[in-house]
Amino acid sequence: MTATTIVVMLFAKGHGTGNDFVIVPDIDGLLDLPAGLVAALCDRRTGLGADGVLRVVRMSAAKRIEPALGASAGSGDTGSAEWFMDYRNADGGIAEMCGNGIRVFAKYLIERGLAVGPELVIATRAGERVVRALPDGQFTVDMGSARVTGTGAVEAGSQRLAGLAITVGNPHVACVVDQPIAAIDLTAPRLLAPADLKDGANVEVVRIVGDHDVEMRVHERGSGQTLSCGTGAVAAAVAAAVALGEWPDGPTVPWSVRVPGGMLAVTPSDTASLLTGPAEIIATGELAEGWIADRLPVGSSTSRDT
Repeated sequence: MTATTIVVMLFAKGHGTGNDFVIVPDIDGLLDLPAGLVAALCDRRTGLGADGVLRVVRMSAAKRIEPALGASAGSGDTGSAEWFMDYRNADGGIAEMCGNGIRVFAKYLIERGLAVGPELVIATRAGERVVRALPDGQFTVDMGSARVTGTGAVEAGSQRLAGLAITVGNPHVACVVDQPIAAIDLTAPRLLAPADLKDGANVEVVRIVGDHDVEMRVHERGSGQTLSCGTGAVAAAVAAAVALGEWPDGPTVPWSVRVPGGMLAVTPSDTASLLTGPAEIIATGELAEGWIADRLPVGSSTSRDT
């Protein structure tokens, strides 16, 4: 888009178990959303504050603005998704998938009348995901395949932690420990292995606290420590199942994953993992024109949408 006029940008704010997002409706894919603007939106002192941005784009427009979309889609994709979840981390970096974010995204679509539930198909960079609104207000996401791709290791403060490299559409290194996870320094964990994760990974520390019951803390690639991570909860359940000798041939049972922001339910699977948790839209509004203008490159523009 070449227009230089800046028009009002609408937004909503939502969260899933404390993992919070700025939602930006851009139905027709007309919005310039450079990394610097994303980072400014997510700044907790001078912006709206969030762990990431969810841009709402109609799939027909998304294919136009992002030709590579669908290159990483799974074999089960049907092409029936009407909406694309363009997820950006707090540093402005592009991410493949967000398990908490997609629940918030689905709730936004339903509340704004952009989609009819209870079941939605939503496109992501990791492929299509089916989200179902439950009668109790929670949402269940078919997260697709969770796969252990090898061993991993991180340096967390003064500790070296062994873990597993796990993909849930995006990369994770999940470390099962037998110490209180609150004592582990996740301020800036350093990824030691596997070496092929050149773009980094989410890092989880996981402790088994009961029967198919774990607690987890996370440092998210591009966002830092967060109160919750949906894909990370799936990775945590997989890592715990491996530790108990239940993966991949053990019982398909739900795990409770306790995160600082609440509780998630995960049924891990190497074909179709399920993630269930809450989603809440807490505010809607519009950004001041001057604030946006100061943070956009010359020649960029924004658009007003639903």
